[in-house]
Amino acid sequence: MANSVLAQSNLMMWYDKPASYFEETLVLGNGKMGATVFGGVQTDQIYLNDATLWSGEPINAANNPEAKSYIPIIREALANENYKAADSLMRFVQGAFSESYAPLGTLKINYENQSEYKDYYRDLNLAEAISTVKYNSSGTDFQRAYFVSHPDQIMAIKLTANKKKRINCSINFESQLKYDITSKGQILQVNGYAPYHAEPSYRGDMPDAILFDKDRGTRFTTLLQAKNKDGKVTVDNGSIHIKNCSEAIIYVAIATSFNGFDKNPATEGIDNKAIAKNNLEKAFQLSYNSLRERHLKDYSSLFNRVTLQLGNDETPNLPTDKRLLNYYDGADDKNLESLYFQFGRYLSIASSRTKEVPANLQGIWNPYMRPPWSSNYTLNINAEENYWLAETGNLSELHTPLLGFIKNLAKTGEITANTYYGVNGWTTAHNSDIWATTNPVGDFGQGDPNWANWSAGGAWLATHLWEHYDFTRDTTYLKEDAFPILKGAVTFCLEYMIKDKNGKWVTSPANSPEAKYITPDGYVGATLYGGTADLAMIRELFIDYIKASETLGIKDSYLEQVKSVYTDLHPYQIGKKGNLQEWYYDWEDEAPHHRHQSHLFGLYPGNHISPLTTPDLAEACKKTLEIKGDETTGWSKGWRINLWARLRDGNHAYKMYRELLKYVDPDNFDGTHGGHGGTYPNLFDAHPPFQIDGNFGGAAAVIEMLLQSTSDKIYLLPALPDAWNEGSVSGICARGGFEISFKWKNKKVYDFTISSNVGGTATIVYKNKTYHISIQKGATQQIEL
Repeated sequence: MANSVLAQSNLMMWYDKPASYFEETLVLGNGKMGATVFGGVQTDQIYLNDATLWSGEPINAANNPEAKSYIPIIREALANENYKAADSLMRFVQGAFSESYAPLGTLKINYENQSEYKDYYRDLNLAEAISTVKYNSSGTDFQRAYFVSHPDQIMAIKLTANKKKRINCSINFESQLKYDITSKGQILQVNGYAPYHAEPSYRGDMPDAILFDKDRGTRFTTLLQAKNKDGKVTVDNGSIHIKNCSEAIIYVAIATSFNGFDKNPATEGIDNKAIAKNNLEKAFQLSYNSLRERHLKDYSSLFNRVTLQLGNDETPNLPTDKRLLNYYDGADDKNLESLYFQFGRYLSIASSRTKEVPANLQGIWNPYMRPPWSSNYTLNINAEENYWLAETGNLSELHTPLLGFIKNLAKTGEITANTYYGVNGWTTAHNSDIWATTNPVGDFGQGDPNWANWSAGGAWLATHLWEHYDFTRDTTYLKEDAFPILKGAVTFCLEYMIKDKNGKWVTSPANSPEAKYITPDGYVGATLYGGTADLAMIRELFIDYIKASETLGIKDSYLEQVKSVYTDLHPYQIGKKGNLQEWYYDWEDEAPHHRHQSHLFGLYPGNHISPLTTPDLAEACKKTLEIKGDETTGWSKGWRINLWARLRDGNHAYKMYRELLKYVDPDNFDGTHGGHGGTYPNLFDAHPPFQIDGNFGGAAAVIEMLLQSTSDKIYLLPALPDAWNEGSVSGICARGGFEISFKWKNKKVYDFTISSNVGGTATIVYKNKTYHISIQKGATQQIEL
């Protein structure tokens, strides 16, 4: 029953059977409410989530007041090259674990007499953010359409049949949280609350892993109501019953009591019941068509900004999972490559539109009480990778939930800086949550320092503040919002660093996220001084601060101090293998193929290493990547594709992009189509398990192959792979506030246009030629290169 026109679209995902696994579902979202649609026939399951529904409550950031007293002792151990002692002592510089993203519940639609069916088809139209299901049962064609509206904060599900009065179903709700169901008139009301604590899943089975208290935790409300064309709708015993209808629309409203990272959601929360009621009442007064048109207008205003064509290959008329399998087996499918890119942009719009609540490890889609890695904000790569696509992919507004979250982290991070490190400014460690946790986690000594004790999260995150300015050139934002937070991150670094034996500034103690070294005497450790990753992030941060100061006309002694320390940072070192050293000394890595490559930060996402300006360091980065190899986890593949693109090696970047789209069975990690890093049938990134960061990293890498920019230059086709011999792209963004569109054939650019919302001069570099283009604010220019 597959519609051939839709099947040919490179913006359509479609399947010929219902989903059996979470990794086969189609997901919807309005940036706050998430819906995971299985599309079952006899029973349709829809997992519901809300971006603001987490375990926990506001934190005590000063939860280990003795922590900072250990920093001088650890430094002394490191000065004596006693790394074992340093590792042991670092466990005293740990606090509580972060909390977990929670599943709100499951909506179930149970249909009567539909155990037998044929001609099944379900899809997700990325151009509309609408999912549909079609099938024939007992001679009747049934259809469902699902979307989640941002303007109306509602989920709408339309049920239709081509014969009158054939729709008969009941609608139920269940949740792993504490809840009760009541009815008021025709409305099914669910009210409940999340746990006040949930242990990370990687801690294994343990007593009291999930703790509930009726007087603690975030409250939630879910309201369900159905509108019928004919037939009858009744509500009883916790269910809505639709009988003998030709058409029905189900409305779902969700709200929580979350009122900010520092407000108790049980005693200081917003009125979730009133908000859900208001949203439902307003939406219910609108027709389905009105809701749909309002949704489309809002969504398309974001999604339609960018188009991508990678040649003229026809899309095979196959379900998306079968296309993915064929692609893994070597088939050419450029429309699948562009579909994956646009799916990344779709996921951004669907998961990142809530103030101060960014997309988490799973976006906003999670069915587990103790999800993988708590589905939290992992700040040593994953949360940041979620936003690599935002600026270049012309979705700058969707960067603001992360930027607002950074502002919250800066507040709790000031306490962490003082309590854990004895300095001013702010920073954060490896894991965070909606409550803006910033302390090193590990449950006060239970965590391995190689992941628990990383201290450079503030330096990395703060670079996003400058990036947002550099793409938008919004000076008001830079001055009023970004600069004070940027300065706070710099202050932490200035006060935390010490001078090494050569008089150079280093961090101590330090580590390189989740990686370990082997000393010459065979000790395998994590804690050291002068780690390259820390210093790479600090370099980028200091460069950003200096640029920000110059932009705002600031000249003071503090700026001179930053410049002085920047000049005297411990320099990059190239090891005996020609690689960029990860450690202060040229030590061996415990895991040479380790998924993290944090010490290459300066190449990407940073901008201070480049084949054009620092060729020796770029070559050392290349050697590092060669040693690490290409086989790695999903998010790490996404990062490495960007790194190869920055190295101007488009063919290697493309090789890894194809590997990122390796089919992974949802139920078999180690089978023929399983294992390390790839893509599930629904195009979700497989770490494995599912982590959304690889989707965003992979999509961002497509743009890096086609366009790169610095604060003062724009490079066209810097890493174009041979496989993309022709194509077109429109609406992608460059630093300086520019939006760019062009076509290419045989690697030659034509139909090049550039526009700017702020005006200025763009310096375009293409085929070793430089073009200077002056553009008025709001103007668009087409030029021949």
